[in-house]
Amino acid sequence: MCWWYSDAAEFRLRAREFLVDGLAAGQRVRYVGSAPEAVLTRELDGVTELAEALRDGTAQVRSLAEAYPGGSVVDPDEQVAVYARATEEAVADGFTGFRVAADATALVRAPDQLAAFLRYEHLIDRYMSENPMSAMCGYDRSELGDPAVAQLACLHPQTNVRLAGFRLHAASDRTVALAGELDMTNRSLLDSALDRVDLAADGGEMVVDAPELAFIDHACLLRLAGYAERRGVALVLRTDWPGASRMAQVLGLSRVRVERAA
Repeated sequence: MCWWYSDAAEFRLRAREFLVDGLAAGQRVRYVGSAPEAVLTRELDGVTELAEALRDGTAQVRSLAEAYPGGSVVDPDEQVAVYARATEEAVADGFTGFRVAADATALVRAPDQLAAFLRYEHLIDRYMSENPMSAMCGYDRSELGDPAVAQLACLHPQTNVRLAGFRLHAASDRTVALAGELDMTNRSLLDSALDRVDLAADGGEMVVDAPELAFIDHACLLRLAGYAERRGVALVLRTDWPGASRMAQVLGLSRVRVERAA
């Protein structure tokens, strides 16, 4: 989940709710922020369930420096490995999984930080699609600005941001999901998202599950088709939007197969 905010107190409230839900589901939970750990602990102590969980280790707090040891520019693969280990440890300790709420604003302020973190967001999404981990990523919209927040939001399965107009996220380790509307207003954002995720292909095909796709214009369909072609694979678009199949025929996209969504 991508949660943008303009008021840090509001994010803390939503993060606490998210973590309490994790406790109810039998998960180990972790709260991550830029403040010292003593301050983060006090922010959780105000909630009875979290205060109790802090005492027995079911809830944890970590500073950004400790939770993201790669530094101010994350190493996407290494950061996935960090959270994979935390998830495996939680399951080994008898929990149903691992849940983290993190204010990651400080990790995406500069262009090189943002580029690395966008790649990480997709990789951790792939991991979470097949493992018992969930996460809530907080971003200060007033500090980062709408263009950066839109890039982050469109790579999350869930978001409270309406800026992007679409969502492109992992459906499994080998497939992606596409939802929302794609048109002239977000074509460049789609290009950017495709570059960041580096979609996987399997058996000569790149599968895009899009049961929640409401609309895609011809230029965006051509972008998806060209992306697959540059990787030497065919595009399989699974959607119930009625215009997709007809558009592929009219455009002569022989390497695009449109199927009904499962």
